Amino acid sequence: MNMGGTAVSGDAWRKVREFIHGFYAYEFERQALEMRGEVESAFMLIAFGDMIGVPVLPPLYSLRLLPYVVPAIEKWKRRVMRERDLSDKEEFHLHGV
Repeated sequence: MNMGGTAVSGDAWRKVREFIHGFYAYEFERQALEMRGEVESAFMLIAFGDMIGVPVLPPLYSLRLLPYVVPAIEKWKRRVMRERDLSDKEEFHLHGV
């Protein structure tokens, strides 16, 4: 692409697009992924909490959903059962300091 007599490569445009995306959308994208993970964890806890000792739903409904969530069960169990510190969830921003 030729702009004002200088040749600008496609790689430079890609870098500019990535910079603008990171500047405007990266934090929103990360927060959306975190929210999705929290909602998935809540669903799995309600539907399959009996696997970790929290009986919530009758097993009949859990068995109907089981084929759809089998791939995610091991990751969910690891995520729910791992030890955490109280400050793991919170991000401590120093805005205005």
